Amino acid sequence: MKLEKVTKRWYDDACGTALAMELVGERWSLLIVRELMFGARRFGELKAALGGISANVLTQRLEGMEAAHILRRKKLPPPANVQVYELTSWGYEAEGAIKALGAWAARSPDHNPMLPLSAASMMLSLRTMIDVAKARETQGMTVGFTFGLESFVARLVDGDLPVVRGTGAADVHFATSPRIMANMIYGKWPIEEAEAAGELVFSGNRDLARRFIDLFRLPAKAEVE
Repeated sequence: MKLEKVTKRWYDDACGTALAMELVGERWSLLIVRELMFGARRFGELKAALGGISANVLTQRLEGMEAAHILRRKKLPPPANVQVYELTSWGYEAEGAIKALGAWAARSPDHNPMLPLSAASMMLSLRTMIDVAKARETQGMTVGFTFGLESFVARLVDGDLPVVRGTGAADVHFATSPRIMANMIYGKWPIEEAEAAGELVFSGNRDLARRFIDLFRLPAKAEVE
């Protein structure tokens, strides 16, 4: 009996969607790409952000996506002198697909925006759920975020919200957890209540902060047929 040849390819299909599934369709792969959207990360940082992933699985996924040219390893110069992982230029192009997939999945009746999420996930969510028309009316606002040891600066530019890691001057600044930030953005939990509960340290213009929070909405839930 002739045995079928076993290969690493999942599908015998020329469709780009099939190839995309082979590239990032394994569990955790797309979330690793998400975590790298705002710059290079160390192995330990990726593992900490992806609660539940084992070191062995993370290693396998990183090696697979490196072989597929989605990401690469590099060593930072002294004094850091550590190995990090970063997306290739082509890897960064996956952002549009991740945002579209996230917006689509958020319409599921089963989506719960109050579940835990990483700092990178929170920032990518903001880039996905922003109301472009409203954002164009709020040009130039700069917003800082501190989630534990991770900091980001976002700036409203022509309806978009470019985000970079790091600190800098900002009109408003939120120091909290990603989960609380999501509750404020999507649950519309008032700034003052989050402060009173000890969940937020806020600085800056409160009126601007409220305008910023009002720029984001989750999509309507899909009707179940």
